[in-house]
Amino acid sequence: MKQEQFERLQALHEKLVDVFLDEANPDKWPGTGVEVASWDQQTRGDRYWVKKNAVATIALTQRIQSLVTVVRHATAAGGGEETPEAVTEPQEDLDKQVAEAEKEASKLLANLQNPKAKADFDRKVHGKA
Repeated sequence: MKQEQFERLQALHEKLVDVFLDEANPDKWPGTGVEVASWDQQTRGDRYWVKKNAVATIALTQRIQSLVTVVRHATAAGGGEETPEAVTEPQEDLDKQVAEAEKEASKLLANLQNPKAKADFDRKVHGKA
């Protein structure tokens, strides 16, 4: 995971916590200040929906927090190839890409220098394979 993605994930978590605090405020729920016995079906349904939405929001924040925790642990453990969820520095990503490109180039060069592989390639290119 890139540092920028990790920071956006943390910012999203904070935003969702603010949304949850607003949604979970019972003073803002439909039917507040009115006797329960006098609620109509619409008020009961709206109140239930608002509570359910707040629960869904906090569940999402918990999942994001779990992901943030996993990323932090993977990064602290020195993450790498075996832990792709670890936060990587842009330079590390670039170094990895360069190393992979060099490896591929070496493989292609070795194939070009092999007479049999070159002959096979030439036959394929000229439609004689």
